[in-house]
Amino acid sequence: MSPDALATDDAIKAAAKDAHWPDGQWWRAYGDDQLNHWIELAVLGSPSLAMAAARVRQAKAMAGIAESAESLHVNGDSSLKRHNWPTDPFYGPGDLSNTSTWDNNASLGLGYSLDLWGRESNHSEQALDLAHMSAAEERQAQLELQDNIVRAYIQLSLNYAQRDIAEATLAQQQQILDLAQRRLKGGIGTRFEVSQAETPLPESHRQIDALDEAIALSRNQIAALAGKGPGDGASLQRPTLSLKTSLTLPSALPAQLLGQRPDVVASRWRVAAQARGIDVAHAGFYPNVDLMGSLGYMATGGGMLEFLAGKKFNYSVGPAISLPIFDGGRLRSELGVASAGYDTAVAQYNQTLVNALKSISDQLIRRDSMNKQQAFADQSVAAAQKTYDIAMVAYQRGLTDYLNVLNAQTLLFHQEHVQQQIQAARLTVHAELVVALGGGLMAGSDSPAADKTMAPKTPALLTVFDK
Repeated sequence: MSPDALATDDAIKAAAKDAHWPDGQWWRAYGDDQLNHWIELAVLGSPSLAMAAARVRQAKAMAGIAESAESLHVNGDSSLKRHNWPTDPFYGPGDLSNTSTWDNNASLGLGYSLDLWGRESNHSEQALDLAHMSAAEERQAQLELQDNIVRAYIQLSLNYAQRDIAEATLAQQQQILDLAQRRLKGGIGTRFEVSQAETPLPESHRQIDALDEAIALSRNQIAALAGKGPGDGASLQRPTLSLKTSLTLPSALPAQLLGQRPDVVASRWRVAAQARGIDVAHAGFYPNVDLMGSLGYMATGGGMLEFLAGKKFNYSVGPAISLPIFDGGRLRSELGVASAGYDTAVAQYNQTLVNALKSISDQLIRRDSMNKQQAFADQSVAAAQKTYDIAMVAYQRGLTDYLNVLNAQTLLFHQEHVQQQIQAARLTVHAELVVALGGGLMAGSDSPAADKTMAPKTPALLTVFDK
């Protein structure tokens, strides 16, 4: 299934083209140097990325092992042995009976696989495809780590902003309590008003403490994602990114970029590897022909190094042929496993494309919704600010009491709280959208060619075995 063959919905078709595509360091759009620093630390020190990098090195080494089967193999063997021959009245070594001699040899064994049916070449190509797949999976792990840090950092910024509102609310409630106490002392208030003003104070203190806890936990989370301890996380300062940061949409349509997502690239390499696995299984039905040879010296008797004389030189060369005749159905089963693995890889690739398109569409829908919600939230804050300003002017002119001013301020705090939540959600959605699009223009450039992912056709000879 081609990424371009998938139908796109209105959310994708309506995507704006008013910005350049994000580069590999997409998080720099948030404009926070501290965030940039912690992501750099995570890329260098995260245990999860270290494991992904180790898997890539392992896959490359496995590819090297597979490729070595296509090369000439030369093995050296040498032995110097002092041999004591026994005395046997029935069967013995003849003239060597009851003597000790040198029994030495030195040889070079040569072997080269002719690989007439492509078994070794396809096996090495399969291993290389798996190495490419591991590299794409490493990129996916890196992208997910960057996304997790960005989201945790946005949450940290939101926690600080909400704490500001909570402290302002507490200060306002203290003002209400002070006013109620003054009214009581002046004989125009009641103890009920004082008690009513005291009631919300403990809850406001609890909310501030809960936000302090959330800030500390967010610091620990960012530190853990970067492979650091809580002590390093405690050094995190208040984020300087603004929740009002304007982030623009990528310039290219998402449907054209599905093939650059790391998970899609990894799936394509998996399909390519499974296709080569079928070729390897096919080659097992044919005779295996290797060219074998040896060069060496050998001698029994004489001096310790006399076996190296020219007259002791010997060699051998010739083909070695092996042909499977009866294996109890092993080769047929291996071919069935390879074929099923290819079908599974293709199905997984198609499912990855479907999930990728859904993810992009979801984030575009959420982005559009967040933009609309932010506009409404901004209007609500503006209206609440206007109400508070009117109440303050009326209070200064003696047209209303201070309780109305405090009520207007409470409404303003509530609307600002909602506004900040929406702004944080909008920034998070932007990060999720960039991740859904692969994290950058060149994120999936290492992708297999289309012909590598095509399943090989079964050779005509194999149809005889299948009947």
